[in-house]
Amino acid sequence: MRGLVGVPFAGLLTSLLLAGCAGSADLPASTVGSSSPVESPAAVPPPPPPPPPPLKSKAERKAMAELAALAEAAASTIPQTTSRVPTFSGPVLGADASWPQCPRGMGIPQRPTLGAPMPLPAARYVVLGLTNGPGYTPNPCLADQVEWIRERRLLAAAYAVISYPDDDRLTAFADAGPFQGKDRLGALANAGYQQARYALGTMAAAGLESPIIWLDVEPVRDFEWSGDVAANAAVVRGAARGFRESGRRIGVYSTPYLWRVIVGGLRLGVPEWRAAGHTSRAEAAARCGDDWSIQGGPAILGQWVEQGRDQNITCGRVHRDLGRWFHAY
Repeated sequence: MRGLVGVPFAGLLTSLLLAGCAGSADLPASTVGSSSPVESPAAVPPPPPPPPPPLKSKAERKAMAELAALAEAAASTIPQTTSRVPTFSGPVLGADASWPQCPRGMGIPQRPTLGAPMPLPAARYVVLGLTNGPGYTPNPCLADQVEWIRERRLLAAAYAVISYPDDDRLTAFADAGPFQGKDRLGALANAGYQQARYALGTMAAAGLESPIIWLDVEPVRDFEWSGDVAANAAVVRGAARGFRESGRRIGVYSTPYLWRVIVGGLRLGVPEWRAAGHTSRAEAAARCGDDWSIQGGPAILGQWVEQGRDQNITCGRVHRDLGRWFHAY
């Protein structure tokens, strides 16, 4: 994620963020409406998807099969709330981390890990990324990051980057879900649904608990969204369904501009984690205001990038009930 201005494509996304600040009101308010995918009336959740990218060895195939089995278990497990979450008297600082913070030499070819620094000591919570960039890929050091949080007795949550499926995955997963795969938007929704199930398997394998999963909707270099906002929205709808079926709440991470460019007028009405890019804590806090609504949901976190790290601040009265949003380790 890297604050929507991630390494190494900071320039592109910085310009998008600036465009969002200056010109999002000029974009047409396109909607999904009747173009939404149709759910199959009696769909049975399919087994987890075969893991991409291609596996090179028997050991890798075995490991990824185990990951898929964990996704099946995770999809039927409702996380329990904890009474160990502390209370705070004001806004709480936190952070997020993912594959860029993994040691160098890991990750898919398009997203080699960076060895970036972990959160600052002031962070009281960390939102961990489940993917190695696009969907269907695991954060290669997620288990170690969970242990890092556990050792420091921090609060944790999870986010997953959602991306547009390539033709092979769209074909493979067209009928593998609760939507009518004969319909193009239904097939895309099923592909999004399978992204969620894959991410749930990654989460379970790493021992990460979170009462909410944030859907990260932003440009994904080398795995670009289509130019059709209804098609993109179908993928996001499917992912939302997949995560909700695990018993967890969902939220979205984006900016108003990027959300509208990618999925048009899609309104899920779920909580929002709002990005402010390379700005400041004050600007991130300002994003909690109504003027920065992404898709009609309440503001929970504001994010900015400073000191080479993604940093976050709670919005409004969120600090009074962090147990709704984080798991205590």
